[in-house]
Amino acid sequence: MNHFSTDKLFIIAGPCVIESLDVSLHIAEACVALAHRHEIAIIFKASYDKANRTSINSYRGPGTQEGLRILEAVKKETGLPVLTDIHESTQAAEAAEIADVLQIPALLCRQTDLLVAAAATGKTVNIKKGQYLSPAEMAHPVKKAGNNCWITERGTFFGYNRLVVDFTGIEKLKSFGKPVIFDATHSVQQPGGGDGCSSGNRELALPLARAALAMGVNGLFFEIHPDPDHALCDGPNSLRLSEFELELPRLIALYNFLSDISSR
Repeated sequence: MNHFSTDKLFIIAGPCVIESLDVSLHIAEACVALAHRHEIAIIFKASYDKANRTSINSYRGPGTQEGLRILEAVKKETGLPVLTDIHESTQAAEAAEIADVLQIPALLCRQTDLLVAAAATGKTVNIKKGQYLSPAEMAHPVKKAGNNCWITERGTFFGYNRLVVDFTGIEKLKSFGKPVIFDATHSVQQPGGGDGCSSGNRELALPLARAALAMGVNGLFFEIHPDPDHALCDGPNSLRLSEFELELPRLIALYNFLSDISSR
């Protein structure tokens, strides 16, 4: 996984949080079928403990031991590489025993000890751009994480409970020489916009993903779920799995078309 190719489009997809082994395998098996059918790399993502939920009563996940056990099972059953979040520097080494990519949540992207610990594992570090940071300021988290890192754009605060995507910022992120990913579903999130939880508008995720492809991103990130309206986390901004299965080949076709134009 440390030699994962970013020379062509790749996808990060999965549920926001691990709900169960069955749900995780259902989603991962659909992803591996898509990966084989469309000859595209897909990384399965899911968090084992979401420490940054809005409410103390929100579901966080199964915890470290059970969550990593489920991620390991998904990896063995499907062959997909896996990505998961870490929230504290002490979690890095244990998560790296299973995960191929360690993800730094956007709200924590300035945490020096967290970034350094993630980089020290030798795994790829995916840094979510803080909702409160300009694209230019991401130079500092990138420097802390070292050579083997990616940058993910996921929207910028635009008033209360609202995010906006500055597509001109993608050019700045690309200038750091790291693969740039666009998180289509978190970009349509409405942070804290629900009753003790975040809300969102999943209908805007795919149009934004298409725009990001036009800006030349290396990868796309989607939270997907078989039944988003009943997901335990981030349901309002998650794509329905069936819609993801339908739209992925269209996104690949758009990427190929744009690549062909840019190479002429």
